[in-house]
Amino acid sequence: MQVDVLDYINAGRDRFIADLREWLAIPSISGDPRYAGDVRRSAEWLAAHLKAQGFPTVEVWETPGLPAVFAEWPAEDPGAPAVVVYGHHDVQPVEPLSEWDTDPFTPVEKDGRLIARGASDDKGQVFFHTLGIRAGLATSGRQAPPVTIKLLVEGEEESGSVHFPDLLRTHRDRLACDAIVISDTTMWAADVPSMCTGMRGLTEAELTLRGPSSDLHSGSFGGAVPNPLHAMAAMLAALHDADGRVTLPGFYDGVVPLTAEERELFARLPFDEAAWLRTAGDSRAAYGEKGYTTLERVWARPTAEINGMWGGHTGPGGKTIVPREAHAKISFRLVAGQDPIKVQDAFKEWVAANTPVGVEAEVSVPGGGVRPCFSPIGSPGVQAARRAMGRAFGTEVLFTREGGSGPEADLADILGAPLVFVAVGLDDDRIHAANEKVEIALLLKGAETSAYLWEELADALR
Repeated sequence: MQVDVLDYINAGRDRFIADLREWLAIPSISGDPRYAGDVRRSAEWLAAHLKAQGFPTVEVWETPGLPAVFAEWPAEDPGAPAVVVYGHHDVQPVEPLSEWDTDPFTPVEKDGRLIARGASDDKGQVFFHTLGIRAGLATSGRQAPPVTIKLLVEGEEESGSVHFPDLLRTHRDRLACDAIVISDTTMWAADVPSMCTGMRGLTEAELTLRGPSSDLHSGSFGGAVPNPLHAMAAMLAALHDADGRVTLPGFYDGVVPLTAEERELFARLPFDEAAWLRTAGDSRAAYGEKGYTTLERVWARPTAEINGMWGGHTGPGGKTIVPREAHAKISFRLVAGQDPIKVQDAFKEWVAANTPVGVEAEVSVPGGGVRPCFSPIGSPGVQAARRAMGRAFGTEVLFTREGGSGPEADLADILGAPLVFVAVGLDDDRIHAANEKVEIALLLKGAETSAYLWEELADALR
């Protein structure tokens, strides 16, 4: 007998939460080698659970580091679209433990919330799909979903996804798909459902300027030889123009501009800038590239930030010297259309062109960086997911982007499929912090969205 989606989800609520609590109790901290066995145990637990849920194919995929889980449920129609659902089962460290009100790996249900490390980021958001898939099947009376569903749940996201691109390349044929659903982001608010449509990328650099071979007495040499700290201050000040734009040649080449519709939808979000400034360390004013709002700057515009600057004497008391060298760390947040390697090269060229005579410059970069990702709001997959989420929440779904970054660009590029962000986390879920939580009501809304999603994607992606 066919049942209603909400009835099915409500009936399965307690079992769903009990199972999730069991998974959350596994301390799958990927960044600490002491927990490698627990990350493996987490993968094995999920694999066993997915088999029990009816997935015909479930595998633990090995990497040179920590394992991922792959599960596939083929559609009834062999010609139906295929969708990969991405998430991760590893979690952040929990220190300092003194800031937790409860044990981070003893999940507690309190005031409609589930409190535990990984509750929101990302076990809870991976897990709502298991209930949603079952609800969708029960509602339709089908034995298989209307699209082929492929779950890919990574085990190293919180430690940089270092082996993930190679994993994707190794299994590219198995992961062939028409869209990639990402469930590892947040909504604007519990009563303002929204979908993320992009995440900024990141690249970093360290700049060292060297002058004399040793510190010099400023009375004997000051004003007569180049001072590396003076040079550093001047160079970093020149990294932005008077309108807050980054001055690296070609920095904005290829940047995907905001559309008028996106700007209008961003403007409809109930954003309180004064309240936001209080969350920003009680900052006294908003600042950034001229011509853009604060949300547009954080989500859709690239940046250059000076993260640290040092050199010379920094201890107690005076020391009148011309320092022999100066150092700075700089990071660049990147948006759709930018490539981290090209930005690194542009920064090196800019430093070479702006280093004064008598000073030697060295730029080091810690790696290839993280590429940005982007989903046009008019794409068929995004619109299908928006309809599914709108059905679940009973209201219009707005759009956001995020300033952070992850492996989403690798997924899109290597698998050659568009991204669709479907998530129900909140900014106040305290991800990466003590007392991480997730709103149980939102997890159930996520499950309801998932139940509707596959029919919507089946129609949209054909």
